[in-house]
Amino acid sequence: MSSEPAHRVVVTGATGNVGTSVVRLLSEDPEVGSVLGLARRMPDWSPPKTDWATVDLASEQADPTDLFEGATAVVHLAWAFQPTHDPAVTWRTTVLGSIRVFEAVAAARVPTLVHASSVGAYSPGPKDHAVDESWPTHGWPDAAYCREKAYLERALDAFDRAHPKVRVVRMRPAFLFKRESASEQRRIFGGRFLPGPAARPDLLPFLPDVPGLRVQALHTDDAARAYQLAVKSDVRGAFNLAAEPPVDAELLGGMLGARPVRLPRTAARSAIAAAWGLHLLPASPHLFDAVLRLPLMDCARARTELGWRPDRTATEVLEEFLDGLRHGAGAPTEPMRGRKVG
Repeated sequence: MSSEPAHRVVVTGATGNVGTSVVRLLSEDPEVGSVLGLARRMPDWSPPKTDWATVDLASEQADPTDLFEGATAVVHLAWAFQPTHDPAVTWRTTVLGSIRVFEAVAAARVPTLVHASSVGAYSPGPKDHAVDESWPTHGWPDAAYCREKAYLERALDAFDRAHPKVRVVRMRPAFLFKRESASEQRRIFGGRFLPGPAARPDLLPFLPDVPGLRVQALHTDDAARAYQLAVKSDVRGAFNLAAEPPVDAELLGGMLGARPVRLPRTAARSAIAAAWGLHLLPASPHLFDAVLRLPLMDCARARTELGWRPDRTATEVLEEFLDGLRHGAGAPTEPMRGRKVG
């Protein structure tokens, strides 16, 4: 006797870097009966078992409650990084939009909420050993992205207390990359006119080695698999997600055949601040300050409770992403459109 697939999943931010991977995995999962992808713009993409609806969560009129009716889980991925010169705009999408999602989950009586937090929610921490999910999540207050992700951790604390019957899962991934996200991430972090072909080893005779610039990376598809597992499992709480090894100038120099050259923090920050002040670089010096202070994450809980392990190393992730940069890789959604510049 066969039974119907158990899960009906709604995914916000479904057309971005993480959303496209999550939607694809869920649409291929025999335990998932249907997927509803929410985005500001309708994509030219039709995965199996997937419908689409448009909604702008930054709008004061946005109320996704009706769209959540009957869902067994909401995977909330929507956030905004730009414009970094006007943090009130990103606050409306990332924070106020998320609160609208949380309220709609409660109103529609959705039993599971899986929320995209971030390593950026963590308070400054060590670079020589990894921390678990109990590390404080107060962010770096000067960086809008970190400030917003940390604020949402507090909002979810309150939501947890008010709605104990909702199973809340918080994913805290490292920096996420895949080949198809290369063009989108180049535009978001490097600027519209940064040439992707500049990611050629022969154009990099040396690589700046800034003290504290040691971070973690993860393939977006590996992160999406953790979201998929969280939808179908009975877990709660926070999960760190990252691949090994940590990424620093030595690892990047070996990949690119470039010699690391020590560069003082002040020099690197001054260059970034100048480019950001002239609107040549979207990534702000405040985010640079935060990255230098992010802790390394221990992912033991995801391994033991979710049964999750990344399939790709951080080195493989970056090699794939750099190839995508060079070739203007993308995907058939508006945020992920490919474009080769230069």
